[in-house]
Amino acid sequence: MALKQNVTDVVACTPDMMSGTPVFRGTRVPVQTLIEHLEAGESLEVFLEDFPSVSREQAVQFLELVKDAVLAGVHEGPAR
Repeated sequence: MALKQNVTDVVACTPDMMSGTPVFRGTRVPVQTLIEHLEAGESLEVFLEDFPSVSREQAVQFLELVKDAVLAGVHEGPAR
């Protein structure tokens, strides 16, 4: 099993690349593109075929990080 990674291991966000848009590290593919593919009902397989510079590991790690962030927010309760 892979070690838990930080968001900065998977996502890069720098002003000089894509105007600061969060992208998969080592690519110019915005992470939003994966979210949009999934929202449109596309599979992870289709996304990976459309964007071969993103590895399966990167995409899965990103989704795990998003899941962890959402679940952490749920466990913290509503904002006060």
